[in-house]
Amino acid sequence: MISGPFDVAGLREAYHRRRVSPVEVAAEALRRIAAYPDPAVWITRVPDSAVMARAKALAETDPESMKLFGIPFAVKDNIDCAGLPTTAACPTFAYTPARNAHVVERLIAAGAILLGKTNLDQFATGLVGTRSPYGAPRSVFNSLYISGGSSSGSAVAVAAGLVAFALGTDTAGSGRVPAAFNNIVGLKPTRGLLSTKGVVPACRSLDCVSIFAHTAGDALDVMRVTVGFDSDDDYSRPEAVIPVSETELRVGVLAPADREFFGDAENAGLYERAIARLAKLGATPVEIDFAPFRKAGALLYEGAWVAERLAALKAFIPSYADDMDESVRAIITGAARFSAVDAFEAQYALAASKRAADAAWSRMDVLLMPTAPTQYTVGEVNADPIALNRRLGHYTNFVNLLDCAAIAVPAGFRSDGLPFGITLVAPSFSDASLAAIADRFHRVGPNAMGGARSVSLPMQSVIGPASTASKNWIEIFVVGAHLSGLPLNPQLTTLGAVFRREATTAPDYRLFVLPDAKPARPGLVRARGFRGPGIPGEVWALPASRLGSFVDQIPAPLGIGKVTLENGQTVNGFLCEAHAVEDAAEITDRGGWRLYTTRTGSAPQRK
Repeated sequence: MISGPFDVAGLREAYHRRRVSPVEVAAEALRRIAAYPDPAVWITRVPDSAVMARAKALAETDPESMKLFGIPFAVKDNIDCAGLPTTAACPTFAYTPARNAHVVERLIAAGAILLGKTNLDQFATGLVGTRSPYGAPRSVFNSLYISGGSSSGSAVAVAAGLVAFALGTDTAGSGRVPAAFNNIVGLKPTRGLLSTKGVVPACRSLDCVSIFAHTAGDALDVMRVTVGFDSDDDYSRPEAVIPVSETELRVGVLAPADREFFGDAENAGLYERAIARLAKLGATPVEIDFAPFRKAGALLYEGAWVAERLAALKAFIPSYADDMDESVRAIITGAARFSAVDAFEAQYALAASKRAADAAWSRMDVLLMPTAPTQYTVGEVNADPIALNRRLGHYTNFVNLLDCAAIAVPAGFRSDGLPFGITLVAPSFSDASLAAIADRFHRVGPNAMGGARSVSLPMQSVIGPASTASKNWIEIFVVGAHLSGLPLNPQLTTLGAVFRREATTAPDYRLFVLPDAKPARPGLVRARGFRGPGIPGEVWALPASRLGSFVDQIPAPLGIGKVTLENGQTVNGFLCEAHAVEDAAEITDRGGWRLYTTRTGSAPQRK
């Protein structure tokens, strides 16, 4: 039986080593779903027979051929999945699309296994997770408490270990607040980076598809699969990468007067600890003026932008308003009071806030916020649904209006067992940098995986620096004893290197066992005109300032040269002098050094 929460990196490694099959993973996911006590997580499930048929079809293919091979996932039910109804948590609104949303299509093409559609605050309007006729998903830590919304079911499905990742949407914080309340990562990409084609609009100009996962690395891997310019989406933007340098990282933090937790002293203390944790990682905290960010955020519901929600449902509401959740109806229909003049004045107010926020960005690289000030019980929210919901967006509503990227990450636990989370925010297209910084933060603190507090994150990070093309980082391809988990890997990790990705050489490389090497290690040699399977290895990224220290540890006949990968990319990597393998045993066809040593237990010295 597969134990512990599903995670993308762990499943990928298990498939790579042929320890599990998609059929076993799918069967275990279905068993977990059937056993999970909260029926409000799902709105529509893919039939079990279809899930198993998909898994069996994948089992006949090569696990290395698809980036998300056999990974179970869920989709928020305002995102189209072909053949499954899209309800947006309103049965009268439901329709059954013939096509997948752009992002779902990419995930399925990458080998992921769709398990079903998850619950949400109706029409993605809310941060509480209680505004649905299908029930209110609960916190995985305490069923009296809200799960957060609007992407409630998606967050719980990941935190409960039912899926490895899930799609949500995020306009006001819907992909971040539920992450904080369930101790998982919530990645809100740059606006337009992921297509919203096939997504029921909330505020169309601001909507983002978001990703829930157990680690920042998993979320970033999923994002990389789904990123892509979509000419059918008027708000889609071409991908760009703007790295945030982690050298002398300046982290904006709230001044004491701006810290609003609505009386929650424990969350206030956990925010202080989060600041201290980043400082220990080498960041410099910088107090900033939160006023322009707060003013921008207020425009989302208190200004004319709420009229975008009315525009999205203008054909539905006249006939079916009585079928809507009371709070959702009040919010959306209340937008009718705004005029065109109000809309322009709101744009002017946002421009002023953005100019003031730009001044703050000149003093910081990343903004560290509490994801939510506090957390409420379902009973408390039901008693005061509008006001308490508004409080939860205090630190999230501004992000899309100011065109920022953001990632929510766990940051510890309260004395009552509930989790606390922080969000890292930076200007648009900094997504990869934010994920890298979030991953470092997550791994040095209390880092249980979702609701499984006894299960820690895998020690090996699967995320590299934001831009390994940056002059601050050097990529190195390794094929032997420096691979993760092998004897010489600490020579990389102690110098601050991070795992970037698995890779394979071009076919004209041969691999040999070096005679008398201790510890045993291979020699990689390029043979022009030779056609082999390619040699599997790993790409690591090393701080450029530490490259010399690493190279000093490399004994002859090995050295660092240029290695061509199967995709044509050229990276730095270990190469061996040709004379050193003249009498060596060749293992080119043995599946790489890791597989070879696992099977043999020891390496032959000469052929």
